[in-house]
Amino acid sequence: MPGLPAIRRCALALLLAALAPAVPAEDYAMPVRVAEAVRVTLAPQQWLAATVVSRHEAEIAAEAGGRLLSVAEIGTRVKRGEVLARIDDTFSKLKIDELTAAVAREEATLQFLHGEMRRLTRLAKQNNTAQTQLDEVASRQQAAVSELSIARTRLAEAQEQLRRHQLRAPFAGMVVERRKRGGEWVGIGDTLLRLVDTRALEAQASAPLAARRFVRPGDRLTVTSEDGTASGRVRTLVPAADARSHRLDLRVTLSGEDWSIGQTLRVAIPRALAREVLAVPRDALLLRSQGAAVFRINAEGQTERVAVTPGMASGDMIAVSGDLQPGDRVVIRGGERLRPGMAVQILSDGK
Repeated sequence: MPGLPAIRRCALALLLAALAPAVPAEDYAMPVRVAEAVRVTLAPQQWLAATVVSRHEAEIAAEAGGRLLSVAEIGTRVKRGEVLARIDDTFSKLKIDELTAAVAREEATLQFLHGEMRRLTRLAKQNNTAQTQLDEVASRQQAAVSELSIARTRLAEAQEQLRRHQLRAPFAGMVVERRKRGGEWVGIGDTLLRLVDTRALEAQASAPLAARRFVRPGDRLTVTSEDGTASGRVRTLVPAADARSHRLDLRVTLSGEDWSIGQTLRVAIPRALAREVLAVPRDALLLRSQGAAVFRINAEGQTERVAVTPGMASGDMIAVSGDLQPGDRVVIRGGERLRPGMAVQILSDGK
């Protein structure tokens, strides 16, 4: 047929198609995906608005006054104990030198008085010195001990003050805001930057008082965002309601690094006690004007329409009541095109 004109080739193809034997509709196997009806423990849920927050967040303030030499840039990630900012410590170092000399002086004085006390004690045993002179040296010795203790305390205070000229991270995190820049003069208590742990995140939600009966620390809850669905464990449900809203602070620990602080989420919490029910995937449920139903695949590989009554839902599963048994295969993909008695081809997950 390569030499035939295009129009004649098309006409011949249509003729051959018309003469081909038709495949009966009942012999065509509709491709579907299936899942089993199972008995699970479910509880009705309600959704709460939530926000991603960090468990560790702090505004880092100056602990000493002076000129700011350096401060970490926004976006800097630091480990616990790393230096965030440095303040000029010239005067603190001079103070330490002064107090170190004072300690040395008091130590020398005390050493001299110890020797004098030993000498007078020997003379007193020989009745060659007055008791009043011995008492005077003992008194001066006690005073010297006190003066040395005071000098050492002042030196330790100055060393601590010097240490505070370097601000270190109280926890691992990221600098998300900087209030001061190098070269500025800062006083004690001035906020220099804000440090946030961007890896220890949790969802914060406001839960009703009734949630205390159904939510416990360690429970796993469903969390949804624009990017999809995940789960997290309840870290705490604070048993102290806000006086105005009468709601409780719920914290759910989030895993992974796909979250952003301030991100809006929804958290599902149970609103009744869990109970055992027969459940199917939500995708198996067909809602029509005459009621809800699922398509079951029987032993012959054909479809049966089974009317069901939907119940509570949790995640991807929904409770149903009707002529279903645990282990029955129900269609979860392709059910919209099915009719009772049709043959189906069950697709595997890889297809």
